[in-house]
Amino acid sequence: MFTTRPTLQGTFGMVSSTHWLASQSAMAVLEDGGNAFDAAVAAGFVLHVVEPHLNGPAGEVPIILATGDGDVRVLCGQGPAPAAATVAHYRSLGLSLVPGTGPLAAAVPGAFDAWMVLLRDHGTKDPADVLRYAIGYAEHGHAPVERVGETVEAVRELFETEWTTSADVYLPGGRSPRPGELFRNPALAATWRRLIAEAERAGGADRVARIEAARAVWREGFVAEALVRRAGVPTLDSSGRRHPATLTAADLAGWSASYEAPATYDWNGWTLAKAGGWSQGPVLLQQLALLPLDLPPHGSADYAHLLIEGCKLAMADREAWYGDAAGPVPLDALLSEPYNASRRTSITGTACPGLRPGSPGGRTPVLAAHVREAAARPPGSGEPHIPAPGTGEPTTAAPAAEQTTAPDGATRGDTCHVDVVDRWGNMVSATPSGGWLQSNPVVPELGFPLGTRLQMAWLEEGLPNTLTPGRRPRTTLSPSLALRGGVPVLAFGTPGGDQQDQWQLHFFLAVARRPPVRGGLDLQGAIDEPNWHNDSFPSSFHPRDMRPGSVTVESRTDPAVVAELRRRGHDVTVGEPWSEGRLCAVARDPRSGVLSAAANPRGMQGYAVGR
Repeated sequence: MFTTRPTLQGTFGMVSSTHWLASQSAMAVLEDGGNAFDAAVAAGFVLHVVEPHLNGPAGEVPIILATGDGDVRVLCGQGPAPAAATVAHYRSLGLSLVPGTGPLAAAVPGAFDAWMVLLRDHGTKDPADVLRYAIGYAEHGHAPVERVGETVEAVRELFETEWTTSADVYLPGGRSPRPGELFRNPALAATWRRLIAEAERAGGADRVARIEAARAVWREGFVAEALVRRAGVPTLDSSGRRHPATLTAADLAGWSASYEAPATYDWNGWTLAKAGGWSQGPVLLQQLALLPLDLPPHGSADYAHLLIEGCKLAMADREAWYGDAAGPVPLDALLSEPYNASRRTSITGTACPGLRPGSPGGRTPVLAAHVREAAARPPGSGEPHIPAPGTGEPTTAAPAAEQTTAPDGATRGDTCHVDVVDRWGNMVSATPSGGWLQSNPVVPELGFPLGTRLQMAWLEEGLPNTLTPGRRPRTTLSPSLALRGGVPVLAFGTPGGDQQDQWQLHFFLAVARRPPVRGGLDLQGAIDEPNWHNDSFPSSFHPRDMRPGSVTVESRTDPAVVAELRRRGHDVTVGEPWSEGRLCAVARDPRSGVLSAAANPRGMQGYAVGR
């Protein structure tokens, strides 16, 4: 069976990420005696350097991990809303939505602390060991992928007239980063060198003490001081006005990354583990729970229709029930068989464009006014879908969407991903995002900007995802881990915002249903299958648009399937042949100890390595 690349197999270690330099840096850590957690941390920091349009140190990262003894946990690297980030404050500024860019959209940065907590609790290396690869690429340069320069060009006017500290980094001499030319970020390299030096002086000979000192430098030292200083500068954002952040020194000092139990669902001998309802992770579990016992033929129109309609129901529940603001998300009820048996009956042979949240346990769903208004529009009347820089999403879905960032900074950033498995059976899946170069001005002393994750919260009281001080905005970031017989066997994920748990479902079902390759899971074949997504729910990103009834498929999709989907009422856009998804995956066969990995060919930058 043809695939773009082989599924790698070995016994020492495997890495898959959205950029080859991150994958190879993680592999170098494994070769140097590190474990999967050390390697993932090194890859995460390299991704901040080589994919700055997709993530940064002041962004966020949910991590799902399994230790060699099979213990599975979620490490939450999603920072909360600052203490002053109230609905009343934002409404007093004349806002109905949190801006998509600028300091007012900044949550407490979460990525750095999460990486350090992972290193402290499960790694074996020092901060200097895992940061040296990122420092090298920032200091000595790397050849950037095309999307970095394209993103910078899209915001050139903003950088040159307003966000001039960003121009200093990304438009040196007036030139944006170009493939084949080395691009450097010396300010970022200097930040990490100083942080390491201060941590080593404070921590002495003890590894954990050095890591704790590095965390303190970030939260209370020169890094925190620079972040808060920049946050207080009124900055032009996507509202067209200038606002400072709500972020303070107390917000930074008072938050830590934390562990929690995963949300899980058992399906056909597998157990899927995800982050909880503060993320969109349970959407994948709900889609599995909605499946009938007997699935239509894989890849058929019946199959695609079933998955599209199930996704709509799960996403409608996400809008009504997911969030961190209003108490526990009713996941037990949402994943229960009686609830899903009832929901399953609402899937008919034709497309339903409406947003139909359910009533788990008899509860009454509550939707934001913006959502109700968007859902009331007839099919085909929503805003055009604008592909995010680096997603590989089809430009044919929105012919005028080559410029993904407006002059005022309104933009759709995206995400990275990394999976690692080692010879001891440790496994990690992480989806870093936020802190994009196009999200906020670069903090000049540090070389990176603040994030904008608060744009995902609503400025309306009484909702699960209402903007609330000390509470996490619901994130789209959604790494995955799968077990068989209680043993972790598969870690996977993808960038893609709201599309992440659509593409991951399609990948997982393909893995579960494809015949073995060389006795193992056909990871590459599952990644290479034609993929699709729908936008029949409000986007998590400003300006929170929605396209009822829309489905975007790759042109490699069988034309007969496309015709049948249209006959059933789906508004189908045919995109480029390799445009849907950027999946990464690693696996371990617990019987043989054979490790495997695969990476997405779309975008021409994701790679798996291993031996």
